[in-house]
Amino acid sequence: MSNFGGLIQSVGASWMMTSLVGSPQMVALVQTSTTLPFMLLALLAGAVADNLDRRKVMLAAQGFMLCVSVTLTLFAWQGWLTPWLLLSFTFLVGCGTAMNGPAWQASVGDMVPRDQLPGAVALNSMGFNMARSVGPAIGGAIVAAAGAASAFLINAVSYFGLIFVLLRWQKPATPRLLPHEGLLVAMGAGVRYVAMSPLLRIVMARGMAFGLTANAVPALMPLVTRDLVHGGPMTYGLLLGAFGVGAVLGGLSTGRLRRRYSTEAMIRLASLCLATATGATALSPYVALTIMALMLAGASWVVALSTFNITVQLASPRWVVARALSIYQMTTFGGMALGAWMLGLVADYHGVAVGLLIAAAIQICVMTAGFLLPLQQVEDLNLDPLAQWTEPETAVPLELRSGPVVITIEYRIESHNIVAFLGAMTERRRIRRRDGARGWTLLRDLQEPELWIERYHVATWLDYIRHNQRRTHADAENSAALHQLRKHGEQFRVRRMIERQTGSLPSARRDDPTLIGDPMTDPARST
Repeated sequence: MSNFGGLIQSVGASWMMTSLVGSPQMVALVQTSTTLPFMLLALLAGAVADNLDRRKVMLAAQGFMLCVSVTLTLFAWQGWLTPWLLLSFTFLVGCGTAMNGPAWQASVGDMVPRDQLPGAVALNSMGFNMARSVGPAIGGAIVAAAGAASAFLINAVSYFGLIFVLLRWQKPATPRLLPHEGLLVAMGAGVRYVAMSPLLRIVMARGMAFGLTANAVPALMPLVTRDLVHGGPMTYGLLLGAFGVGAVLGGLSTGRLRRRYSTEAMIRLASLCLATATGATALSPYVALTIMALMLAGASWVVALSTFNITVQLASPRWVVARALSIYQMTTFGGMALGAWMLGLVADYHGVAVGLLIAAAIQICVMTAGFLLPLQQVEDLNLDPLAQWTEPETAVPLELRSGPVVITIEYRIESHNIVAFLGAMTERRRIRRRDGARGWTLLRDLQEPELWIERYHVATWLDYIRHNQRRTHADAENSAALHQLRKHGEQFRVRRMIERQTGSLPSARRDDPTLIGDPMTDPARST
């Protein structure tokens, strides 16, 4: 129901912009102002969702959007809106949606087991697109009958239902054994995890490329209605409804398609269908034909975006899933915002049809990118915590913020296993850096050629604990390979050390080794 109100508000904002100013660029900027916050705030929203109670995060976001929508309604009724003021309000609504999105999507994985996650994500998309199938048509009727201010009011009222449900939701308490990460640290950890995960990097790149032209049809829909099929608000709502019906059909078919086709094949098929539908929309002068094209576009949209979303969720462990989703949203919706603005410029100078045809051509190029950067299957990837590591006892007293901590692991490898060992250490380097290690190096002893030393450091003892607790079952294969390559009868030797400064303690403290070992009592080494 909240999605239903949001779509009615979107219809009202887009149509009000056409009445305030006739520029195609300004009309397209309504979509840009809604999607741009996803690029600007998504990473922050993901860090917040991973570190705080997701229920409270969603309540705060919904309350903020309620206040903005009430204010927008008041300004519309009083006739105070200008084009840039309208864009400001839609931008603020987009900010609330951006902060709500990662918490909302990550909570799906908290509600269902992993094997049901693809179906749950598709169902979540259907919830939005079922509203899209009828919301825009009713929104067009409301705008035609009572004006855009009424559409804004209905959106404001629609937030109350979701707020009520979130207030009543009793989420099972999950014990937190470690302190919260700082927001900047958490954001950095999310970026690092995605940057050091090849599969996630491919998903982000493909999602951004898809988004560049995926938003062409929705962004230019008011102009398609006015200039290509010569309709009014009712026709505009009908066309948006056709897009939504297609999206529902796409959501219903996602499960069947996943059983029949690979992830890469689904994305290529969705890109091809979207390009076809966009081109047909550009060339069609008939409402009926445009409706059919928009249904195909809506189905393609949902199949592609839900497939990207599912891949991100299945390829990310739970501790970082909201941040991974936020980066996916940031890249994909950033591409949509940029694409909508660029295509708006093209439509401004060369017409709506030319803009849509260019979008269709670019989407064909996006489809061919799958041959260079194909998506992998991730259903069997086990990213549950390995849970085999326990915090070691230390002879030197430590606090959680003690550091920097330097780790060395000694390996003894026979000469005939060196090539395989170096290959396994390449993967180990990626895993270490992905989970927070810094300054990773691999050393070989010049006097004992069989001795190899892995070295890295982390900022604090707390970071060292987090680093080891982030190991997953999928990483166990690398550890097993290294154990098989070690010299027979030899064990890996791990040394954990803390960096110390010389001459930094007052002379009265130098006789006490306990104080020297504890950076909490050493003002020169406080971290």
